[in-house]
Amino acid sequence: MMQSSHSESGWDAFRRALRPTDQEVFDRLVEYAQLHTDPSTVHKPLFVETPILLSILLEQQLQIDDLEERLDHFEDDLNGQG
Repeated sequence: MMQSSHSESGWDAFRRALRPTDQEVFDRLVEYAQLHTDPSTVHKPLFVETPILLSILLEQQLQIDDLEERLDHFEDDLNGQG
């Protein structure tokens, strides 16, 4: 993600305070939030961060679900060989 996007969203100072490795993770989280911006436009919460955080959680859960499904298939394949 480009640095200007952090500045525009007000997260630039927070990002700069993170360790470089954490900055990379933070950038990915912001990218996750951007994947789900459409639902955020219809919900006007008290705090603007709420839809951002929910979007990040949604994307992370989708990735967890995918990994669990892949692991199940992998375990099934191993059990079938035993």
